[in-house]
Amino acid sequence: MGVEFKRAIRFIESHGIILVFPINNRREPSSLWYQFFPRTEMRWEWDETGQDGVAALWHLRTELSVSSRVVYTKWYRGRATFFSKSVFTAMLTLLRSSSSTRTGLGEDASRILEILRSDSPLSTKVIKQLSDLQGRFHEASYQRAMKELWNRLFIVAFGEVEDSSFPSLAVGATNLLFEELWDESRGLSQAKAEEIITRALPAKSPFLKYFSGIRKGLEL
Repeated sequence: MGVEFKRAIRFIESHGIILVFPINNRREPSSLWYQFFPRTEMRWEWDETGQDGVAALWHLRTELSVSSRVVYTKWYRGRATFFSKSVFTAMLTLLRSSSSTRTGLGEDASRILEILRSDSPLSTKVIKQLSDLQGRFHEASYQRAMKELWNRLFIVAFGEVEDSSFPSLAVGATNLLFEELWDESRGLSQAKAEEIITRALPAKSPFLKYFSGIRKGLEL
């Protein structure tokens, strides 16, 4: 774990929530890319003309995800997102207080969650097999189910699995891979959770707006 790893941990903990790569090269929401390369726009290319920083950050993302020092998800608008453990726990507290654990989960999301609570982490390929959501016909249902689980922080990403020509994201149930955070979220008061989030995120933070939208959806 070199200097880049340690710097990334500091960036994640100081921001509370941060994307891995920027959206359309915008500086907001914050991204690790612009923390490491503040003067360089990102080009998403993987051939010989590509930027070394893209590949380096991709590999660093994997290293960070399995470190248990921070939490990696596909959360903000389905993008690769890192959380500090304190902000993740606080948000989990508030999301769980907005509904019971399974309230509002669709049938597919509930089935995937049950699978992952039995065995985690699993590759995308295996999750699709076990949930009977393989193939192009079921792709939209699979993506919709996963979005439900990502948004509510019920699942996290944890490394990659070499089960195809391109490594597949490994996904697991939060209560198994971050059991201490899951348990801590149950004992944290809503007031304290709100305080942690308010302290970590600016009032106009896109992340805060996205989180508020998820909470409102659960309370309807």
